[in-house]
Amino acid sequence: MKLNEIYQAKHELWLKILFSSFSISDEKIKNELYEISQIEFRHLKWLGNHLREHQVEYNYERFAIDFAKNSSFEVFEYLISQIQLVMKNYDLENPLFARIVSDEYYFITKLTNYFKTTQNISIKAFNKERIYQNKILSKESIDALTIFLFEETYKEYELIMIYSYMQNYTDDITQYNVFQDLIDESHYHLKCFGNMLSIMGILAIPRTLLKELYKRDDIKQFLIDGIEEEKLAKEECQKLSLAVKDEELSKFFEFINYQENYHIELMKKAITKLT
Repeated sequence: MKLNEIYQAKHELWLKILFSSFSISDEKIKNELYEISQIEFRHLKWLGNHLREHQVEYNYERFAIDFAKNSSFEVFEYLISQIQLVMKNYDLENPLFARIVSDEYYFITKLTNYFKTTQNISIKAFNKERIYQNKILSKESIDALTIFLFEETYKEYELIMIYSYMQNYTDDITQYNVFQDLIDESHYHLKCFGNMLSIMGILAIPRTLLKELYKRDDIKQFLIDGIEEEKLAKEECQKLSLAVKDEELSKFFEFINYQENYHIELMKKAITKLT
């Protein structure tokens, strides 16, 4: 398998583990799987660096991912098999892949151990009930929340991947650090929204990104447009906060709204390095 094909496989593996973590209801297992997904994302970052150093083109194309399972044990079996499939393609003479395979052997051990130490719990992340915990929400509120979560889950995934690509191809330390902050923030938002989709029984992996979104030379214009998108996201948060007649959810969306303010400032900071 070529390096860019391994990159695609690792991209898919990261998403499989990440969204599987959202599907699990047990908080301890959910958090541990999420941490594994974060390590997989670091693998992806290092692999992207490696590809740039060797002048190998890569992209974010991926095959369809069918990760919906009925129980936690099915999730563990699925993830073990997916990790093992990707591991077959590593060049273990390369220090990067030696590190990656060491991590993934541990992940397999961890997942295998769950069969002995945990109970098999049913998965409700795909039942399409659209009920948010024990909250009684109007149909209008549920519809507004559903649309928002699908749109924002895609947006956060999109931003993670775009900023990661731009970070890999910048040699400016200010831009690099700004992109890292924006990536970290989007990881947190994606985690929040993914878990909320799971609670509502409508968990799904976002659609694939078009190359035109991340393979671009007009980074300054992208950031200028991004500021406008953040402003629109703020408006959507405010609308949803008003539409969802629930104090706890309204406070959460206000919290996300205020975070968008600082994202705008970070992008303005990056723009100053491009003028």
